[in-house]
Amino acid sequence: MSWLQISVSTTKDNAETAEDCLFSAGAQTVTFTDAADQPILEPGVNETPIWNTVIVTGLFNGDDDLQAVLDAIQHCLHGIEYSCSTEQLADKNWTRAWMDHYHAMQFGERLWVCPLHLEPPEPDAINLRLDPGLAFGTGTHPTTSLCLRWLDKNIKTQNSLLDFGCGSGILAIAAIMLGVDHADGVDIDPQALIATHSNAENNQVNEKINSFLPADFQRQHTDTLYDVVVANILSGPLAELAATLAGHTRKHGHIVLSGILREQAESVINAYKDFFEMDAPVFEEDWVLLHGIKR
Repeated sequence: MSWLQISVSTTKDNAETAEDCLFSAGAQTVTFTDAADQPILEPGVNETPIWNTVIVTGLFNGDDDLQAVLDAIQHCLHGIEYSCSTEQLADKNWTRAWMDHYHAMQFGERLWVCPLHLEPPEPDAINLRLDPGLAFGTGTHPTTSLCLRWLDKNIKTQNSLLDFGCGSGILAIAAIMLGVDHADGVDIDPQALIATHSNAENNQVNEKINSFLPADFQRQHTDTLYDVVVANILSGPLAELAATLAGHTRKHGHIVLSGILREQAESVINAYKDFFEMDAPVFEEDWVLLHGIKR
C-alpha cells in the first residue's frame, strides 16, 4: 500500500486549523514539524509550545483522490496564508525506518549510549542502553552530550549525585554506571520519572536511583547533600535555582550546569559564583557546560 503525504506550511496561530482541515480531508495521522529551525527547549508547567512557523503534515491513503483532497484543503483554509506540498510515499516498515535513524554514540573514553535494538559496538565498554522512544534526552543534543562527557571524565567513586531536571534519567544512570553509589532524580513531569525508572531498569541500576517531583524532593530531602549536582535545564531556571542547588552540594562538591546558550553563560556564572569556584565554560556548538567546586 502506498501513501500520500500532504504538508501545509503556515504560522503557529493557524496550525490547529490546518490540523483540523487535514483530518477533515481524510488524513490518517497528522504531525507538526518546525519550518524554520527554531529551538524549543523545556516548556513551562502546563505549556504546549509550538514553533512560529510550522509544517502540518497529513498522511493519506495512496488511493485517495489527490485533487479532491487538495480542493477540500483549499476550501477549508480559505483566507489563511499557507503553502502546500504533496509527496507519494512507497509502503515500508516505518517502525524499522525510525529505529534505523538511531545509532550508538560514544561520550568520552568509557561511556557509550546504545539503542536497545542494536548490539553495542564495544561490548566491554560501559554501555548505557536507551530506548529512543522514551525521549526527554537521548544524548543527541549538545547539552546532554556535554554532561555525559563531563561525567565520563570526572566520575570515579563519588557517593552521590543529584540530577535536577532528570528527564529520561540518562545522566543519573550514566553516573551510576560510571561509579556513583546512589543518584536522586528530580523533574516537574511525572512522565519523566516513569521514563527514568524504565531506563534504569533496562540498565540494571534501578535499585540505585530514586526520583521525585520537586515538592516531594524538598519535603523529603531538605538537608541532603550530594557529591555532584547536575542540572541540564534552561538558563532562567538555573539562575533562579542557584541557592537551592548550592544548598544540596556538599563542600568541595561539584556543580554541573547545562542547557545554556553561549550568550547566557555569563549571567548563569554570576548567579553561582557566590557559592562556587566556577571554571571557564566548555562549548559544543552554541551550547555551554559550566562547572564549579563548592566553597
